[in-house]
Order: sequence, then C-alpha cells, then structure tokens
Amino acid sequence: MSLPETMFGVVLNGHGGMEQLEWREDLVVPQPNENEVLIQVLASSVNNTDINTRVGWYSKSVRGSTASGVDTASASADLADGGWSGNPLAFPLIQGADCCGTIVAVGANVPESRIGERVLVRALQCGTADDPFSIWTFGSECNGAFAQFAKTSAVHALPVQSNWSDAELASLPCAYSTAEAMLQKISLKDEHVLITGASGGVGSAAIQLAKRRGAYITAMTNADKAEAIRAIGANQILDRNDAFPPDTFDAIVDVVAGPRWPDMLVALRRGGRYVTAGAIAGPIVELDVRTLYLHDLTLYGSTFQANNILQDIIRYVERGELEPLIAQEFKLKELRQAQETFLEKKFIGKIVIRHT
Repeated sequence: MSLPETMFGVVLNGHGGMEQLEWREDLVVPQPNENEVLIQVLASSVNNTDINTRVGWYSKSVRGSTASGVDTASASADLADGGWSGNPLAFPLIQGADCCGTIVAVGANVPESRIGERVLVRALQCGTADDPFSIWTFGSECNGAFAQFAKTSAVHALPVQSNWSDAELASLPCAYSTAEAMLQKISLKDEHVLITGASGGVGSAAIQLAKRRGAYITAMTNADKAEAIRAIGANQILDRNDAFPPDTFDAIVDVVAGPRWPDMLVALRRGGRYVTAGAIAGPIVELDVRTLYLHDLTLYGSTFQANNILQDIIRYVERGELEPLIAQEFKLKELRQAQETFLEKKFIGKIVIRHT
C-alpha cells in the first residue's frame, strides 16, 4: 500500500487531566528501522496503565487509590517520576499499550513476506542480551497504538489466525498477558483461587485463564456484577464489602491492594501464594510479618513477562479456549470519552477503541 506522510492520532502532552489528550491529524508516520515493522493500527483498547501514566499515579508522591490519584496527580502535572518505570516520560507521547493491526512495511532484515500479516504487539517487551529483566512498554517508553500507524520490533509483532474481530483481539495484549503472567508465576493449577477486581480487564481475563487450568474460582466484585462474573467462569462471589474467609485460598491473584490487604493475606491457607500486578485501591499497605512467616506464605510481584506469555494467549484463542469480553467500543477520536467511561468502573471486561 502507498503510505501517507502524516497520520491521525491522540497525543498525551503531559501529566494531568483529560485536557492533556489532543487529537491531531498532522503526526508524522513513523518509518521502520532495522528489524522493525510498521503496523496500520486497526484497534486498541483502554487500560489502567494509560490512565495511571496520564495522571502520574506511578509517582512515589501519590499514595492513594488510582481514583484519588487522578485528582492528586492532575494538580501536579510536572511529576518527573509519573511513568511506571520511575523515569521521566518524553512528551508529546502517543499512548496505547494494546495493538491489533496489519503490517504494512518492514525495515531491513525483516522479510517482506511479513507485509499483510495480522498481528498483536507485545504490550511489555522484556529482556535484552545485556539486561534480561529490562522492560520496554509499548505506549510508554515509545509511541504506542493510539494513532493510525505504529512501529515496533518485528519480534514483538506476533501473527494471529482467528475469527475474532480486530477490536476483540485488541483486548488481549495488556490485560490477558498481565493475568497469564501472574498465573504462570504462581504455577496455578486445579486449586482454590481468589481473584480480586474481577470485573476489570485483568480480573476477568484471570477468571477465564484460571478456569482453563481447572481452578475453583472465588471472584471478588460488586453484587450487581455477580451473575455476569459467574457467567465467565467464577464458582463463587465474594462481595467487596464481605469479610475475607480465613485459611481458605491456595492462591490470591490481586490487582486491588488497599486498606483491606492485611485481611486478604489471612485468607490464604498455610503455604499459600499471593501475586499482584496492581493496586487500584491504594499502593501503601500494612504487613504483619508474623502472618507471612508463621503461615509460610509466598508473595510475588508481577510485571516482567517472558516472551512466551502473549504467544500462549494467542494459542489459547486459536484453539477456542477463550471468549472475547467487550463491554463497549469507541472511535479513536472519542478517547477522552472512552477513558471517562473506563473510570466509572460500571462495566465488565474491556473498553476497546476502533481505528477504522
């Protein structure tokens, strides 16, 4: 295809409120360098990390929940450590960790036969020869998917063969890879697991991914979402205001944290495992170390993802082991409205962005 010189997209001009998101139609189309591909983005989606990065919630100066962090960080738009890595971000930035699209051009050392492939992009691109635990996040350390075109390393653009729509596929890279990485980290099998934040993208993905492992799932959510959460695989529902049952769970998959975190650990059986990849209810928690060592618990943090994670997700989809869970679709030009809807937390699954 003949490529234009300019493209449309949404840029983030700095940390702050929705006013920092700007629709533009004069962005320069990126050129793929050696070992890179250029992708025409067909769909993307909204994730907590988009919001957290925009408002600077990752800054150590923000100690509250993601909701309170919106107000706190918006009032201080010059937060140098507002990106998840703690390093200053380069603005203007095209965000968007999720990308489904078609390869339209390739750089040197990439076979031209890849042009035309429908691909998903790894949201977290991890590991180099010099630093195996390095992490490069699509849409944070480089421009991402909230534009007409995006480029990435060829090894991180993975072909997918599926009858899912572009929007459905775009729901996968960030949320499902985060959930799968957590389950692989704790080696979850046919055990009793508590999954918090069950209605969100990561939580609802974790339910499906735990179910395919044969786990017995207790999902934590609001009562008005209980039936929908059961429908995607939860065996039991724990309301967000319910007490945690002591000595009950083999494992906990958490994205919430917050003030009830100490009680959550008490709900683990002796030898239980806890893994987290988020703290939407607040990152600062109290730990009674006696609970940790007297019950032989293991605590895991989960950000790094091995390269097999998204490959595994694609394989599950291609084998028909997962079902798309889309709450609502928006056009890219409606990104502010999509983020406002995301922040209301009245949905189950993913909010996706159509580019065509």
